[in-house]
Amino acid sequence: MIQTSLSPTLDGLFHRVLARQPDAPALLDPLNKQRITGLAPRRMTFAQADRAISALAAHFVESGLPANSVIGIQLPNTTEFVLTVLAAHRAGLIVALLPQLWRQAELTMALNRTGARAIVTMARIDGVNHADLALNAAAEAFSIRHVCGFGDDLPEGMASLDLAMSGGSTTKRTVVQDGRKAAAISFDVTADGFRPVPRTHLNLIAGGLAVFLESRLRQRTTLMSAFAPSSFAGLTSSLVVWLLSSGTLSLHHPFDGEVLKQQINDDCCDTLVAPASMALRLAEIDSPARLPTLLHVIGLWRTPEQVASSAQWISEAASFTDVYLFGEVGLFGARRTVEGTPVPIMPGAHGAPRDVPGTSSAVEALLTPRGTLALRGAMVPVPAYAPPSPAGDSLVSRPPQDYADTGYAARLDRATGAICITAPPAGIVSVGGYRFLSHDLQEWAKRLGDGALLTALPDRLCGYRLAGRAQDHARGREALSQLGLNPLMVEAFRDRNILG
Repeated sequence: MIQTSLSPTLDGLFHRVLARQPDAPALLDPLNKQRITGLAPRRMTFAQADRAISALAAHFVESGLPANSVIGIQLPNTTEFVLTVLAAHRAGLIVALLPQLWRQAELTMALNRTGARAIVTMARIDGVNHADLALNAAAEAFSIRHVCGFGDDLPEGMASLDLAMSGGSTTKRTVVQDGRKAAAISFDVTADGFRPVPRTHLNLIAGGLAVFLESRLRQRTTLMSAFAPSSFAGLTSSLVVWLLSSGTLSLHHPFDGEVLKQQINDDCCDTLVAPASMALRLAEIDSPARLPTLLHVIGLWRTPEQVASSAQWISEAASFTDVYLFGEVGLFGARRTVEGTPVPIMPGAHGAPRDVPGTSSAVEALLTPRGTLALRGAMVPVPAYAPPSPAGDSLVSRPPQDYADTGYAARLDRATGAICITAPPAGIVSVGGYRFLSHDLQEWAKRLGDGALLTALPDRLCGYRLAGRAQDHARGREALSQLGLNPLMVEAFRDRNILG
């Protein structure tokens, strides 16, 4: 691509690293990629990755995708995800991050809401035929004009991106690399329903800097990412942090504990990014002895209300950084004390790193009049979370709001003045990284007939877990699958004697 640069972008960061160290290792696939996708693992230098990115970008241009159009991406945590995101940006496109567990109903809604012109997927992921899912969703999304994928045995009508990468097309078009332009769209669920959340390159870089600086990572780090990439936190804590560190990104498709340990040792990873509940368990398996190269652990909390009461990090060899996630609104990090306990979170601006005076603000935390936590700062897309205008009051302008309400209940500790996050957003069920309106659970259960129940039960690790009851569990699972629902809902109707 022919590029002109106005401000930093993700592809611009990649080119800076490429110019300095073209032959350095850049991307390492999961060891068990063959089982997950049917494709052999890749190990790529920056020069090899650059050629693949350029070929994919040329394919998108040749497919007739106009600049600034949206391309949906539903891929596992492998090199294909990183290459496709950077290729889309190089071609002047905006990526819509589609979680892997999403099925036809959610995919169709997201593609229609964003007006996506293309969708990229993998033929199979963990035994699930994602190529057919993408084709079926595209058939219901009128804006989709191009469906493509990686892997073997792609169905008719789906273009092969493996073939595009091997072809090495030289097609070019002028692309203005402007960090203020939209780069990615992730998806959130708030009390007002399903919400696309667009972000610029600068928003993404600000989020990555907050994680990178707070965790004190060194340059040319070897980063192991074991966190699903299809969210703001997943993208910034892996791809963006990798580019900021000019290091090597080793990818692990969550989750296989033994493969993860082997990969950390084989790739000599010094940093691990993983869900916090899983990362804290490393201290229980004598990690200094079994993972001798590990120096930094970054634990991402989808349930930030649980950080204060979490277990102590007892490893002396590796530091631990808590990263608080608030849906798709934003995040902030806090490196633990030398005793391994979480540090208090004070209201106001949070620098990165927070214990160094005079550092620039990463994000600002404040309490709203309704007793919830709000964020503002360079990473926070405030307009995406603006409350709807009051009905019948069109002649009265709403006062400007410079923060985004996370919906998490919070209060100030009377003794210390620290923020205490007490509860997740009301009416929203979070199972791992996936959010649902509690009302929607009941609506889907009604589709199964009288006596059916779908509910959310509290879970220490995931926030909630889903459980269901029906007269015939097998028929219930089949009905929900045919509706194109998330497998978390389908598997709630496992065969058992009692609800649980």
